[in-house]
Amino acid sequence: MKFRTFKMSAVALVMGFGAAVAAPMAAAQSQPAQAKPSGPVVCPGYVKAKTTLVGERTGKKVQAAFEAYNEDRVQEAIDILKDVDASDEFDKAYVNRFLGNLIASQEGKGKEAFGYLEQAVNPKVLNDTEHSQTLKLLGDLSMQEQNYSEAVNYYDKWMDFTCKEDAQVYTRKAQALYEQKKFDDVVPAADKAIALNKQEGKPDKNPYLLKLSAFYENKKFPQTVSVAEELVNLFPENPTYWIQLGSFYMLIERFDKAVQTFDIAYMAGYLEKDSQIKQLASLYANAGAPYKAAVVLDKYLKTGLLKKDAEMYANVANSFHQAKEYTDAAQYYGKAAQVDSDPEYYRKQGTLLLVAEDYRGAITALNKALERGAEDEAKIHFSLMEANFYTGNYKKAYEHVQIAKKDKSLRRNATAWEPYIKDKAKNSGVKI
Repeated sequence: MKFRTFKMSAVALVMGFGAAVAAPMAAAQSQPAQAKPSGPVVCPGYVKAKTTLVGERTGKKVQAAFEAYNEDRVQEAIDILKDVDASDEFDKAYVNRFLGNLIASQEGKGKEAFGYLEQAVNPKVLNDTEHSQTLKLLGDLSMQEQNYSEAVNYYDKWMDFTCKEDAQVYTRKAQALYEQKKFDDVVPAADKAIALNKQEGKPDKNPYLLKLSAFYENKKFPQTVSVAEELVNLFPENPTYWIQLGSFYMLIERFDKAVQTFDIAYMAGYLEKDSQIKQLASLYANAGAPYKAAVVLDKYLKTGLLKKDAEMYANVANSFHQAKEYTDAAQYYGKAAQVDSDPEYYRKQGTLLLVAEDYRGAITALNKALERGAEDEAKIHFSLMEANFYTGNYKKAYEHVQIAKKDKSLRRNATAWEPYIKDKAKNSGVKI
């Protein structure tokens, strides 16, 4: 939350000049309407003090500055006020306040404005409304200048002086405390803001976000999750909150809730980044739904959201493999192999095609694995033996079983196959 513009504060000030300036210039011919007792201060037993007005000599210059400001001659208004040499303490404070408000409305003049406003409130001679507004503005300027301890100080002074509770002030105070890494203090201030917003029926996401961040920084992850759940319930149309909630569920290892949350976000069209789609697929796979993982990855490979590289093709293949969709898995291992010619991809493709009973396809893939220097050659030869046997190429099957027999781990199975291959070849009239 940033507080960059304070033009509204200057407007609020000058709009009140009519009564403050016109009265002395008109020799106090009329009195302004009485404000309600609950106006700027609502402390128990509070009695509104008599309104103080600037003196006539100062009032003329203030009026001139007001007229210049009203015609957008802001710098001229500032110069007029800087030229005021008031002797009365109230007049000095009033002019300093006006100057501070006008300077605060200018970009990059926060520190200068702060000095004038501080001089305005320190004597405590301003009228209640002016004093309270200036205290709050000093808090806002402190935020702007990243002087967060001063911001908290002035927000507290505003609350102490007015006995008011304001959701925005509590939110800004929580922000200032967060910036100081006083995470334990952030939560009570944020809770105050949340409660006040609820009373007004105007939920605001900012105190929730501050509270969530404070819990997260303090590594209080269950509490972080609770706040994230509130955010989703209050602002369900915000995609970010769904994604955050899912991530926080993962943090506390509630993967069942994580996959449900990401699934809802996906169905609502909230997952738009490749990382989010990958996360969803990973959650599907870990939740025992590898087919859903594969379908999602396949979909976004085709749309172009996911990069068509060997790693992604292999991920899709692996998901299809887990789902026992062997043909689809083999297809994607083949695509992975085409991208970087990794012999392992060809081996996996061939093995899966063998399981899927696509024996000719298996032979092609397994031979490519051998050509590219795949490891565990004996196992590949054993698979080639099977594939050639089932295509009726008994001679080739016999050649491969001889190689497979040389591996100690395969010797027993290969030896068992050998007579079976010979018998089939003999019955088919094939000489081996």
